[in-house]
Amino acid sequence: MGKHVTYLETGSQDPCYNLAFEEYVLTNRLDGDYLLLWQNDNTIVIGQNQNAEAEINRAFVEEHGIHVVRRTTGGGAVYHDLGNLNYSFITDAGDAERLTMERFTVPVVNALRGLGLQAEASGRNDILVEGKKVSGTAQRLFRNRILHHGTLLFDANPSMVAGALQVDPEKFRSKSAKSVRSRIGNIREFLGTDMELPAFWEYLKTALAGDGLTAGTLSAGELEHVSDLKRSKYDTWAWNFGRSPKYDMVNKRYWDGGCLEVHAAVEKGLLTDIAFYGDFLSRCPLDGLTAALRGCAFRREDVATVLERYPLQDYFGGITENEVLETMFHVHE
Repeated sequence: MGKHVTYLETGSQDPCYNLAFEEYVLTNRLDGDYLLLWQNDNTIVIGQNQNAEAEINRAFVEEHGIHVVRRTTGGGAVYHDLGNLNYSFITDAGDAERLTMERFTVPVVNALRGLGLQAEASGRNDILVEGKKVSGTAQRLFRNRILHHGTLLFDANPSMVAGALQVDPEKFRSKSAKSVRSRIGNIREFLGTDMELPAFWEYLKTALAGDGLTAGTLSAGELEHVSDLKRSKYDTWAWNFGRSPKYDMVNKRYWDGGCLEVHAAVEKGLLTDIAFYGDFLSRCPLDGLTAALRGCAFRREDVATVLERYPLQDYFGGITENEVLETMFHVHE
């Protein structure tokens, strides 16, 4: 983030509205640095590439009136309530080397340390305090802009987190995920001097943006666009759930870069449809890649030829081309 930061609030606790607001700023305010702080009331937020039904405990979600909404960044499903504060940085992406998570996690880690906490960045995208996860982060690229956002568990209700999410037993069995899957903690329980969430929010605003903070607003016309985007995208079943046609082949593997599940429909040796699911840290939608794979022969070398044309790090985070191919073509017992 530069010297001068525009600070925005959404004025809402509706997750569909908040995600639309964030996306609007990313895709329409194409100059300058932005910081957003916002909250969602009882919500499960699903990662861009996840199979929503597999991530949620449907009965629990309905019984407790929990919203379920998909975001446009990679990573795993998270539970939000009003004890959780979300932050978004939106700025110029710069060159590929500067896309590191550290660029954005360092200010958050330092802000937490400023409150006397032993905070550190860890693993693929987490921030820990005394070994407990208090923040998970993800990124998205749009043209030359980057959105980096994260959660900050301040005073969240852990039993809701446990009940709402469907925990994949494999996650505990596979070695790589065990380390990532550290227990979660609330920032408030680590504070030497107790503070309420509004005070934490105020502190964070200054700590993250520094001296050059200017409060900004969206115009009435811009807010109209936000409401349109909420209605046409984030409110819809098609966006949140409807991304799983019938497939002939389903393979799932756990890698250091996350879980990857491939669903493929094959006819006469050609891929007629394909979908990738998982909690890998993609920074771009996979639509272009999946479109390019349709019609491709379902053979390792042919698929590899297509994959080589794409910046796979932006699509699959830490999962490599070879691991994508292994997931698709190596049927292991």
